[in-house]
Amino acid sequence: MKKLEKTEDQIVFTAEIPETLANSVRRYASQIPVIAIDEVEISKNDSALYDETIAHRLGLIPLKSKKGNGKKQGKLKLEVKKEGAVYSGDLKGDFDIIYKKIPITILSNNQELKLVATTKTGKGTEHAKFSPGLMFYRHVSEIIVDKDFYEEIKKVCPGTEIEEKSNKIVILDNGKKEVADVCEGLVSKAGKKADVEEKDELVITVESFGQMSPEDVFLRSIDALKKDFASLTKSINKAI
Repeated sequence: MKKLEKTEDQIVFTAEIPETLANSVRRYASQIPVIAIDEVEISKNDSALYDETIAHRLGLIPLKSKKGNGKKQGKLKLEVKKEGAVYSGDLKGDFDIIYKKIPITILSNNQELKLVATTKTGKGTEHAKFSPGLMFYRHVSEIIVDKDFYEEIKKVCPGTEIEEKSNKIVILDNGKKEVADVCEGLVSKAGKKADVEEKDELVITVESFGQMSPEDVFLRSIDALKKDFASLTKSINKAI
């Protein structure tokens, strides 16, 4: 594996693994337990939005256990009586709000919003609000085009690895940003064709919604997959 880029909520790396395995790990992100708002009791809602719409928005706000708390369930309260936007940061209670500027609704003068939200731990297979993040991937590829396109490709895709071979150039598409489509588009516009060869290596991107680091999303997906494989192996052994 080779790390290409890392931020607080995203990691991009290359790995030479089968696409089927990468897809399985991607899908198993939906098996990671995540805390989210599940039920909302609204006692006052003067806003223009229906109670159901507000409850839906609340459910999609990413939450995190408070440091040293470790609670799996709890409550959050919201009591706002002011003119202007109501944000996720106005919620107070047992869990930390990761992104405090998510808009919930807008109140006019003398309008009020009052509610109590109950959280629970669930999985993405049950509802999207329990998803910890996203994972996607693509193949590393080589694009072979005429040498005439060297300067144009270098200008449009700065930092891309380009190798000269006689009257051709080979562009290695192995970075965070995909350049294969751009190169093919430039060549096609000139009435020519680019040769694209996919490699076994993959460029994998993992994005976190904030409940955990992107590394944790990837590793916990692998752990969930391993657990199911172990369960399957056990069942097969019993059957045999």
